[in-house]
Amino acid sequence: MNRRIEDHPVLGAIKEKQYVAFTFNEKQYKGLKDESLAAALLANGVRTLRHHEESGTPRGIYCNIGHCFECRVTVNGKSGVRACLTPLQEGMVVKSGGKLPTPVRDWRDEHE
Repeated sequence: MNRRIEDHPVLGAIKEKQYVAFTFNEKQYKGLKDESLAAALLANGVRTLRHHEESGTPRGIYCNIGHCFECRVTVNGKSGVRACLTPLQEGMVVKSGGKLPTPVRDWRDEHE
């Protein structure tokens, strides 16, 4: 069964089918160059991209077009990257987010 998203509504169609290697949570995967990172993970059977910051519940691909921010990951050290809008490149190092220490502090508490 082909689980690849080869024609993304925002990124467009994949023109060349060239495989590249990347890591997610220190495990090696392969995906198509320029397919969305979310699509590459989904094609490799990865459904959980991060965990909710407060509850710890698993989060994955939801809207797949950049609106919901559920697919936020860290890519090459940069946090908050939307996997659904990030074209896959050779050697990307991707990490999921986990539950934050409790209690999570509201930024407004520091600015009152």
